[in-house]
Amino acid sequence: MTKEQTRVLRHRVLLDNAKPSVTPIFQASAFEAGSPYFYTRKANPNVVEFEEAVAILEDAPFACAVSTGMAAIQSVLNYIPIHSSLVIHRLIYGCSYKFFERVASRMKLDLHVMDLNNKDDLQKIPQNTSMIFFETPTNPFLDTIAIQEISDLRKQICPNALVVVDNTWAGPLCQRPLKWGADVSLHSATKYFSGHSDVMGGILLTARPELDEFFKQERFFGGAIMDPHSAWLLRRSLQTFELRTREQSRVSKEMLKFLNEIPQIAKVYFPKIDEKQLTDYPGILFFEFAEKFAAHPHETYIKFRDSLKCFGTGTGMAAVTSMIAQPYSGSHASMTDKDKELMGLSPNLVRLCFGLESIEDLKADLTQAFGKM
Repeated sequence: MTKEQTRVLRHRVLLDNAKPSVTPIFQASAFEAGSPYFYTRKANPNVVEFEEAVAILEDAPFACAVSTGMAAIQSVLNYIPIHSSLVIHRLIYGCSYKFFERVASRMKLDLHVMDLNNKDDLQKIPQNTSMIFFETPTNPFLDTIAIQEISDLRKQICPNALVVVDNTWAGPLCQRPLKWGADVSLHSATKYFSGHSDVMGGILLTARPELDEFFKQERFFGGAIMDPHSAWLLRRSLQTFELRTREQSRVSKEMLKFLNEIPQIAKVYFPKIDEKQLTDYPGILFFEFAEKFAAHPHETYIKFRDSLKCFGTGTGMAAVTSMIAQPYSGSHASMTDKDKELMGLSPNLVRLCFGLESIEDLKADLTQAFGKM
């Protein structure tokens, strides 16, 4: 090659002996024919490293990273055969609920919204159920569901059904669904794995090789793979994941005690930590204002929210900065008023997500905001 243009185009720095202290970003769409990665829509070194790191945390043989948490849910729903039944818990993220409705309508599925903590409801699970999907702790209200009980019941009623657990709010350091009989554990990596409100992603974990192969085929043909830069950012965030989880857990327990003493609050919601399935819990709480504020819940919330200085109001959670939200008009806004009512969700419910600010500053900020009510 003698022409400068050709030489410039073909020039590469050899990386074999570079030995960086962290894996660089492989911002490449294609790899040489002999590479195991072939094409980034199929696999990428940054994506694979993130998958392997999360698999270590959750003690899972297989992991498949996708573009968002909703893409992870779509991947598992694509596994369901048409004309079967899909069972979901009644308390669930609003967008997940609407997505289940849309998929059920398109795929001619019978969608059963049940209380999986109710023994009478459990006996009504259809024999042709292909999937039982639930969050634990739930969004909202932070109910916990015994994964092993659901898995054991599945074996009796519908042995071919998948048990799928959205583990986003507990995380692998506090809960490992596969250990308790779940077939799939999935996360919105946008939340605690990221922890900085700056990247989106989702991940599916399983011990069943045929499921992992299915998810990766779906990802390849559907184009839902996580991009290299997002994977790199998420891998970087995992370096502090345990430290953040530990501190947010400490803060949430301290704030639970604090909020339970506030006279303007009727009830605080916090999950049951049984130290078996759920060994700990990070930094998200719900509370309801006292009855005297319930007549005008939207106005009450807005006044309270706008009085705060240490809590952001964006669409985010589980980050290093604290956030406040009204689920009725936020995370569950896509649901109808009737569906919200059946869920027990009212405008009087408030979500607080605690970050890494000084706990004294958080308490002082909340105290002055409650004082203005």
